[in-house]
Amino acid sequence: MIMRWRFTVLVLAAALATATGVAQQVPTETSSADGGATPSPPTGVSAAATPPVAPIPFEDGGTLSGEQYIVRLRDLEQRINELKEEIFRSKARLSLLAESVLGNVVGGSRAQVVHQNEMSGTYRLVHVVYSLDGAPILTRDDDSGGLADQHEFRVYSGQVGAGDHTLGVNLEYLGAGLPYMKGYRFRVRSTQSFSVPEGKAIQIRVVGYERGGPLEPPENRPAIRYVQRVVSIRDLQDAEGESTSNADGASENAAPSSAGTPSTGSSNP
Repeated sequence: MIMRWRFTVLVLAAALATATGVAQQVPTETSSADGGATPSPPTGVSAAATPPVAPIPFEDGGTLSGEQYIVRLRDLEQRINELKEEIFRSKARLSLLAESVLGNVVGGSRAQVVHQNEMSGTYRLVHVVYSLDGAPILTRDDDSGGLADQHEFRVYSGQVGAGDHTLGVNLEYLGAGLPYMKGYRFRVRSTQSFSVPEGKAIQIRVVGYERGGPLEPPENRPAIRYVQRVVSIRDLQDAEGESTSNADGASENAAPSSAGTPSTGSSNP
C-alpha cells in the first residue's frame, strides 16, 4: 500500500514538471481588439528597440556624438548672439561719431584765410608758416623772390567747426635793397583768436606791413595785423569765385592790430 502511494506521487510530480516546461516555451497570448489573440514578444526583447546614434563627423576630421554635437551647437549660438550685441554697440558708437562730425563740420561753418604782403622792397618774404588750432595748414619757402612778389595769396579755405579757434602766423623776411639790410633775416610771430558762429563763414585777411617811421629800428618794423569779417556761407562761396580786386573792394571791419613779437637773425653779409 505504501509503495503504491509513493509511485503515484512520483508520477504526478513528473507530469507537473513536464507541464511547467511546456508552458514556459509557449508564448503567451493577449486579446486584440477584434477578439483574436496577439502573440507577445519573446522574453528579454524590447518592444520598441531604438537603434544606436551614429557618430557625426566633425570638420577637423574627428567625430562627435549626439550630445557633443548639441553642446557645440549651443556654444556656437551663444557666440553668434554675443557678436550681434557687439555689432549693435559698434553701430551705435559710429552713429554718435557721425552725428558729431556732421554737426561740427559738414553742417557747421567755413573759414577763409588770405595773406596780404604790404612790406616794402627792403624786406623780402622768404618763409611762411600758418597753423590753425596748432595744426599746420601752409608752409612755403622761397629765397628766389617769387614769394615776395605776390601781393596776396590764399592760405586756407575750407570747413571748420563752429566756435573758437586760433590762427598762428610765422613770417620770415630777408633784408634787401639797402646795404646795411642785406644778409639779415627778420622774423615775426603772431597768433589771433577768432570765433565762427554756427552755419556762418569767416574771412580773415592777414596783412604783413611795416610799422613806425624812418626812425623805427629795422628789427621792429615788420608787423602783422588782422582783418576779419563774418559772412554767410553763400557769400563766401560767391567771393571765392570773384577776382582778387573785387574781393579787396568789399567793406571789412578791422580787428585790433596784433604786431606780434619780431626778432632779428643775422647772417654773414
